Amino acid sequence: MSDEPAGAPDLDPSAHGRLGVDLYNRAWTLLAMEDRTPGQTDELIHLAHASRFHWSLAEGTRPENLARGEWLCSRVYAVLGRAEPAVWHARRCLEICEVAGIGDWDVAAAREAMARALLAGGDRTAARDWGAKAREAAAAIVEDDDREPIVQDLDALGLG
Repeated sequence: MSDEPAGAPDLDPSAHGRLGVDLYNRAWTLLAMEDRTPGQTDELIHLAHASRFHWSLAEGTRPENLARGEWLCSRVYAVLGRAEPAVWHARRCLEICEVAGIGDWDVAAAREAMARALLAGGDRTAARDWGAKAREAAAAIVEDDDREPIVQDLDALGLG
């Protein structure tokens, strides 16, 4: 059985890529808001999923793009305090990284996502363990500009 989406819109693969990026960026705009309306919260959830969907159909999509889409879904749910879907998408992000042999920023972000998701569910012990794994992976990130946002995210979680 293929992981390819069934019934995908009839769009050019480059249009899917543009949509994936645009939807991802719009989701970040809503994530940055401190006070969202219920409608904006709904939009945020839909944007994250739509971005991931369109990336799966984009021209030249790499596993990193798919992992980052799952990471965004996890982040959105964790920020909204919805632990079960946050953990689901963090796990998918980790699986994609593992199967594709992805390292560097993506694996550190996947582990941070799992820590954040578990913390959203109140499992501070497991979140702390995943936070330590994320810090270990972050230490191996080559570029300082890529490492610092992960470290800042981990620091903000307050896991020690």
